[in-house]
Amino acid sequence: MKSFERLVLDHLKDITGHQLDPLQFAYRANRSVDDAVNMGLHYILQHLDRPGTYARILFVDFSSSFNTIVPELLSSKLSQLSVSPATCQWITSFLTDRKQQVRLGEITSETRSLSIGAPQRCVLSPLLFSLYTNDCTSKNSAVKLLKFADDTTVIGLIQDGDESAYRQEVERLVLWCSQHNLELNTLKTVEMTVDFRRHPSTLPPLIISDSPVSTVKIFKLLGTTISQDLKWETNINSILKKTQQRMYFLRQLGKYSLPQELLIQFYTAVIESVLCSSITVWYGVATKKDRCRLQWTVRAAERIIGAPLPSIQDLYLSRTRKRAGKIITDPSHPGHRLFDLLPSGRRYRSLQTRTTCREINQNCRPGKQDTEADECNQTMSLLAQEKTYQHMSSDKNTC
Repeated sequence: MKSFERLVLDHLKDITGHQLDPLQFAYRANRSVDDAVNMGLHYILQHLDRPGTYARILFVDFSSSFNTIVPELLSSKLSQLSVSPATCQWITSFLTDRKQQVRLGEITSETRSLSIGAPQRCVLSPLLFSLYTNDCTSKNSAVKLLKFADDTTVIGLIQDGDESAYRQEVERLVLWCSQHNLELNTLKTVEMTVDFRRHPSTLPPLIISDSPVSTVKIFKLLGTTISQDLKWETNINSILKKTQQRMYFLRQLGKYSLPQELLIQFYTAVIESVLCSSITVWYGVATKKDRCRLQWTVRAAERIIGAPLPSIQDLYLSRTRKRAGKIITDPSHPGHRLFDLLPSGRRYRSLQTRTTCREINQNCRPGKQDTEADECNQTMSLLAQEKTYQHMSSDKNTC
C-alpha cells in the first residue's frame, strides 16, 4: 500500500506544486528547514533595520493536527487545486471508514471505524495536511505566516507600536482553525519578542481563547534554538553537547584499530551531521570563540582517526554555495528575489543594510573582514558565471 501511496504522492506534487503557499516549506522540492528559519530571520532582521520597530513571534502548537483532517473539506480544497475528481474520491475513500485497533501486550481492543484524520505513519499524511492548510495565509504584508507541515510560526513586524495587524491575523488564524476542526494547544503555544529599541515599553499580552499566551526567551524552531537577542551561543552549546556524547563512541572505535575509511564514515554520519545541522542559518554570524569551539571538535576527531577532515569553515562555505545555487535557479523560492545580478551579469548586488558604528567596531577584526569579503565575492562570482552559462546554453539550443 505504501508503494501506491508514493505514486499518489508524486501525482499530487506535480499537480499542486505551483499552487502551494510559497511560505510552506515542507515536502516541496528545493525546500528545507534551513530555508524556513532563514526566511523568518530575514524578515525580522530586515524589519528591525528601521527605527522604532520590533517583532513579535508566535510559535503555534496544534493538538493532534494530523488526526483532525476532515475528508470532505480536504476533498473540496483538492478540487480547488485542480486535482481530478477521481483522485479526490480515492483520497476521501482512503481516509474514511478506516478500521483501527489498540493492542497492549496480549490484549487487543475491539475494532472501531474512523472517518476523520489521516492514518499514522502514512506516506500521504504530511502532504495532505499541507494541502489542507494551504489557504491558511496572512492577508497583511506586515505579518508573515511560515509553515513547515504542522509547525506554524506567525511573525508580526511591528512599526511604531501599532500591533493591530498582528493581532487581527492571530484572530483570523484562531477562527480558521475552529472552522477546520483544528485545535490550538494554548498551553504549548508561546510567543517571543525581539526588541532592540533603546527604551522598550511593556507590551500587552496576546490573548488566545481567553488565555494569555506565555512568553519565552529561547525557543527551538525546527531543530534550531533561537534566542530573544538573536545570538547563537545557546544553539552552539546544544550542538557541542551532542557532539561530545558522540565523540565517546568514536574514541571507542579508534581503540579497536578500525580502518580509517570506516572511522571517517562514522564521523561523517554521526558527528559531522550534527555539527552542520542548519549551519547555513547560524555559522555566518557566530562569534570567533564559538567557531573555535566547533573546530576543536573536528581537530579532536582528526587526532583519533589519524586523517585530515573538512574544516567547519569549508563545510559552511560549500553548503552555502550549494544552497544559494539552488535558490538562484528556482524562481518560485521566496528567497529568489534576494539575488539580483549587476548589469555586468558577473556578480550579484549586495543587499542594503543599516549597520551602526557600534556593530562595526565589534565585528571588525584585522584580516577577518577582507578574508570573508573575498570568500563571499568569490562565491557570488561563481554563481553568476554559472547562471550566465546556463542562459547562454539555453539561447544556443533555441538557435
